Amino acid sequence: MSISHVLFGRRLANREAKGTKIGAFAGLAAMGLDGLSSAAYGPEATLTILMPLGAVALGPLVPITGAVLALLVILYFSYRQTIAAYPKGGGSYTVAQANIGAGAGLLAATALMLDYVLNVAVGISAGIAALISAVPALQPLTLPLCLGVLALLTLVNLRGTREAGLIFAAPTYLFVATLAIVIVIGLARVLAADGHPVPLVPPPPIPKGSEAIGLWLVLRAFASGCTAMTGIEAVSNGMPAFKTPTELHARRTLSAIVGILGLLLLGITVLSRFYHIGAMNQSDQDYQTMLSQLTGAVVGHGYFYFVTLGTILVALSLSANTSFTDFPRLCRMIAVDGFLPRAFAIPGRRLVYSAGILFLAASAGLLLTLFDGITDRLIPLFAVGAFLAFTLSQAGMAIHWWRALKAPEATQGRGRLRLSLVVNGVGAVSTATALAIILAAKFVEGAWITVIVIPLVFLLLSAIKRYYDHLSSRLRTGRIDFEDRRPPIVLIPIERWDRLVDKALKFAMQLTPDVIAIHLVALEGDDAEDRSASLRKRWAEAVEAPLKKLGVPVPRLVQLQSPYRQLAEPLIKLVRETEADNPKRSIAMLLPVLVTRHWWERLLHPNRTPMLQKAVLKACDQRVGVIIVPWHLEAVEGDDTPGNPARRLHEAIAR
Repeated sequence: MSISHVLFGRRLANREAKGTKIGAFAGLAAMGLDGLSSAAYGPEATLTILMPLGAVALGPLVPITGAVLALLVILYFSYRQTIAAYPKGGGSYTVAQANIGAGAGLLAATALMLDYVLNVAVGISAGIAALISAVPALQPLTLPLCLGVLALLTLVNLRGTREAGLIFAAPTYLFVATLAIVIVIGLARVLAADGHPVPLVPPPPIPKGSEAIGLWLVLRAFASGCTAMTGIEAVSNGMPAFKTPTELHARRTLSAIVGILGLLLLGITVLSRFYHIGAMNQSDQDYQTMLSQLTGAVVGHGYFYFVTLGTILVALSLSANTSFTDFPRLCRMIAVDGFLPRAFAIPGRRLVYSAGILFLAASAGLLLTLFDGITDRLIPLFAVGAFLAFTLSQAGMAIHWWRALKAPEATQGRGRLRLSLVVNGVGAVSTATALAIILAAKFVEGAWITVIVIPLVFLLLSAIKRYYDHLSSRLRTGRIDFEDRRPPIVLIPIERWDRLVDKALKFAMQLTPDVIAIHLVALEGDDAEDRSASLRKRWAEAVEAPLKKLGVPVPRLVQLQSPYRQLAEPLIKLVRETEADNPKRSIAMLLPVLVTRHWWERLLHPNRTPMLQKAVLKACDQRVGVIIVPWHLEAVEGDDTPGNPARRLHEAIAR
């Protein structure tokens, strides 16, 4: 069994694609962890901005969370309609492209791609922050731990979407269950104590305030709190991953994600106010996350505390799986339209788009490295891409319903169409307003990087599209010229006389009577002259004499000097001379290759064929082609004579 089989599983056939589809149970884990786990860092991101207020920060926390929840509800109803209108996949790219235009679609795709990369980095860094809260001694290992989790996620997702969903189902539901228990116990203690519960483990005291509350500070806090909604679009983007009936499973998954997320956000926010939980600086040595403080205050630092922190750690770290599910599918759609390299549209061994997974992992790893795996440094970059995509998607859906309402056949159901138009119209206005607030509030803190990166990526994708369009126009089929049907001139470069040359020469003579063997002399002195003379003698005996008896055209032998031991330059020079002497003939460079089976054989037989092939094709015109003639080493190994060195070497290595 190979290592790749152990790591990635057996190779799946195309007919097995239906077996990789998921339902709502696995969908909540595969696509909901991003949204659900944001309950662990969304309220904390809000409180971090309000830290200058001191204990007063707990006052505006509840209304700010209420505004976030209101926007969450609007997005929920908006995306339910998107799922119904685009059951084959209605992400921002598809919706904006279909209803606004190709440019808007590409802008949405660019924003989403950046958001998915940031989601991976933020989710993993927040998970490791939860771990460090429980085990502060691990703080110096923040970045290595982040990269280790990233490598694990990449490996699991290369095994397939269904496997990832099933593997992450247990951590997802355990995360929800433990947080729900903490919230229920905490609320019960609040009610029993008439709103003044006594923490079992008192949280660190909140520092005194250094600023007065103001509108700008509240807007900045709201912008940070909006990071809790970045995973809402995952379901509409990942529609192809659901089994039939697709719309039913997608809507159930979306409802579960939004419902659970809303309850968790509300519960955490309310309890934080009653238990006086504040935000801390992640760079501090005694740093604790908001949920670590809250869990300790409600249930103490016993067994259940570490179980809860463990589930938060796992859920946050694995929340990046949402991006690993949707990012490759988004890249596949973009690649099909010509905006990304075509490798992104090719399924891998497990019917997942491996190129997209690997690119996402590399990009997120670079971000984590640049920002040392610190969540607070990544948060300012977050949410800009998501809300830009939200806005374009909602605007596109509003245009979709407007066109449907104006269509002549829309005589029935006009009331339903108007309601849909209102829902998506409100969604577009709300998300656009939130985007403006996020940009204004986070620009200086780091959002300016996103504002620069999105246009740059947009231009790069556009350039890729122009390249493919240009290539397509150049390759477009025209009239085939059948007038000159002469066989090609075949050139065979050889270094010595052996069985590879025998086979190559025989193959070439089956193609054409015009064959030129090229012997490259890379050495100087008596040794070079002796080898050249020996080869000419062998050529006269083995080739010229028998072919003259048969009355067959004899191939020419040309010996070229290569004083600098370079193979490509003399060959290219001869090919160009042959082109000039035969302006209408095709020319084929025939390269004999020794085919090996084992890795150690490749070390013993350096293969210069790819280098020669690339050099010839790059330097010569379209009349020149390259033909590879293989010689399998097994043909030599099959010789059972006692003195066969290949056989003895294989036996020695086998022992």
